[in-house]
Amino acid sequence: MSTQEVFVQQFARLFHHYHQGLSPQSENGSEGPLSPWDSVAPDERDRLVQAARLAMLDMEASAGMEEDRRRYFAKPGEAEWGC
Repeated sequence: MSTQEVFVQQFARLFHHYHQGLSPQSENGSEGPLSPWDSVAPDERDRLVQAARLAMLDMEASAGMEEDRRRYFAKPGEAEWGC
């Protein structure tokens, strides 16, 4: 398993953890106990991992677009001025 795949799976696990912790049912406890990662159904885990992978790809693409926008501008002190 690649390090990127391990990262994606850890991201999905953390996302699940925080999603469970911030859900309304965690505040009032009225809808039953929250499910830990190990008790999540395998197909739901796969969905979470796929969602994490897509989110990471989206973030990488957004960062790449930002870099493309910046490359057309000179860094401070490097602009050529002239008439």
